[in-house]
Amino acid sequence: MEIQGTSLRVCVDDLDAAIGAYERLTGAQALRFEHAGVSVAAVGCFLLMSGPEAQMSLLRKITATLAVTDVDEAVADLKAVGAQIIAGPLPTPLGRNVIARHPDGSVFEYVDRRSAGG
Repeated sequence: MEIQGTSLRVCVDDLDAAIGAYERLTGAQALRFEHAGVSVAAVGCFLLMSGPEAQMSLLRKITATLAVTDVDEAVADLKAVGAQIIAGPLPTPLGRNVIARHPDGSVFEYVDRRSAGG
């Protein structure tokens, strides 16, 4: 599995206010989308998220989002090291994702830019 980058996950109460600050800090423009009832903005290396507490309490447990070439390859490698697949692979607005708990208990999201069909 090739890890291409990492996004730092930031849960915020006011997404609009947070976007302005992170755009200024990074010099990047926000890419906004909705996923599973959560409003998301990708700004540089930050993934800002805001939504209902039920979803946010789950999202806070994920340490980071890792961009990979292929989620299926990531799943195979994760299983080989004893990780538990918690959710996915599933299609998202930007590609496919899988959420896994590493043997040490850390939880990460792995995403690729491939369509659900391959």
